[in-house]
This record gives sequence, structure tokens and C-alpha cells, in this order.
Amino acid sequence: MLGYIIRRVLQAILITIGVTLIVFILLHIIPGASVARNVLGPRANAAQIAQFNHENGLDQPLPLQYLTYLWQLMHGNFGFSYKLNQTVSSLLVQYLPKTLLLLGLSYIVAIVIAIPLGIYQAVRRNKPDDYIFTGASFVLYSMPVFWLGIILIVLFSFILHWFPAEGPQGAFVTDDLGQLSSLILPVATLSLVTIASFSRYMRSSTLENMVQDYTRTARAKGASNSRVLFVHVLRNAMIPILTLIGLSVGYVFSGALITEALFNYPGIGYIFWNATLSTDYPIILGVIVVTGFATVLGSLMADVMYAIADPRVRYRRA
Repeated sequence: MLGYIIRRVLQAILITIGVTLIVFILLHIIPGASVARNVLGPRANAAQIAQFNHENGLDQPLPLQYLTYLWQLMHGNFGFSYKLNQTVSSLLVQYLPKTLLLLGLSYIVAIVIAIPLGIYQAVRRNKPDDYIFTGASFVLYSMPVFWLGIILIVLFSFILHWFPAEGPQGAFVTDDLGQLSSLILPVATLSLVTIASFSRYMRSSTLENMVQDYTRTARAKGASNSRVLFVHVLRNAMIPILTLIGLSVGYVFSGALITEALFNYPGIGYIFWNATLSTDYPIILGVIVVTGFATVLGSLMADVMYAIADPRVRYRRA
């Protein structure tokens, strides 16, 4: 098990380096992404730009610039936003916990609802209620996050007046906990799409395991349907879901960027949106790096959880 985890960690490190390399390349090929031009303004002459590049090491060879950039990332230096006069690291420290709160709540809600719902649909296969939930899942899964958020705002805020149309506006994550009603619509926007995905996988996995030989053997020994379902089937049916939870981190993280901008929720998605409008490239690239890190970490978590749940995986790949 330890060797399996070490191999996966090394692979994650290599992928992370690849992500940083892609971000570094983007910084040099995006039209108008010149750091000197964005800092000094459009009226800066060539001599001023050359002096700025020399003082910041931007006139060095690209491989050396990349190594410097990688060294800075390893020390938590994601760049400096000259438009906000603040380091990107300090912005991430301020806003990332709020995004993590939004993601954590949406994941908890999705898992708590999707797993029992998928099991219920498997037990009620081809019944009217199974068709209803299946149709709803297809609609939610195919719906863009921003469109679902707009529908929830119009319905529950403008028409029914049940919840606020924007997320909590506190400066710190602790302030958000005192405004739970403002979190309901953003969390629901992220959760509904995730529920639709997780419940479909849980239904398929449960149906697949319900017809395996070990379940027929358990029934032949006199085990009740509930015991077969929750003792024998559930653990094996959860294996694909554990993988899906880890692999969907990047998808949900990117969905949070749109959701925060839609609900005016001050997380890293919100500052990413504002940075895009103002072409503040250090913030844009910093958020892209964090999102890439989250995706790699989610994939690593999926591999580890899959190996814990199914020992055959680590033995087969040893």
C-alpha cells in the first residue's frame, strides 16, 4: 500500500510540474499579456519596458525564467497584482477559504442525497419514480451551471422571495456561517448538478453488483434483502463513487468560479472574474494554478481511496 501511494504521489508531482509549465507558457503567448506593459501602462516607451524587464528578470532566457517561476511557486509566491497593489498569495489566503466552504458544503449535500437516491432508484428499477428521478437527473446534468443558477435566482429570490439573490458578503469565512440563508442558492447550484451525476453512477453501480454471484450466494444463505443491499452490495457499489468524488474536484472547482461570479460571492472565482475584466494576468494565472493543483490533488485522492476500498487495484498494479 505504501509503495502504491508513493508512486501515485510522484506521478502527481510530475503532473503538477506540467501544469505550472503550461501556465508559464500561457503567460508568454497570450496577446497583450506583457507584464511590463500591463504594469507601466500603454504610454510606456521601449526604454522603460526594457528597464522593467531587466529589474524583474524578464529579459533572461525562458528556461531560467521558468525555473525562477517554479521556485517562487514552491515558496508560495504566485505573483503580484499591480492593479490591486497586493500579492496574489494574500488574495488567495483571504478568498480561498470562502471558496472551500462553498465547495465543502456542496459536496456534503451532494453525497448525502445522491448515494441514497442512487440506491433507491436501483431498488425501484423501471418503476415510475425511477423514471421521474432519471429524467430529472438528465435535465440537471445537461444544464450549464450558470443557467441553473439564474433559474434558482429568478424562482426562489425574485418570485418566491425565499432566499437572497447574492451570496454572503462577509470579509471572512466565519462571517458566512452567520448568513446561511445566503449560502443556500449558491450551494444548491453546485449540488444539483453533482447530485445528478453521482446518483446516476450510484444507480448503475448498485444494479451491477445486485446481479453478481456473491449477492445470489448471500440470498441463498438466507440473508434478507436489506442485509444483502447494505452489507454486501453497498461497499462494492461505492467504489466507482469514491473515484468519481476525487476526479470531479476540478469540475466542481471550475463550476464554483462561475457560481461565485453569478451570486457575487467573494471567493477566488469572484476575483478571477474581476481579474478577467481588468486583464489582471497575475491573478488569472494564480487562480489557474490553484485550480490545476486542486484537480491533481483530487485525482490523487481518487487513486488512494480506490486502492483502500479495493485491494485488488494496488496488487494488480504493483
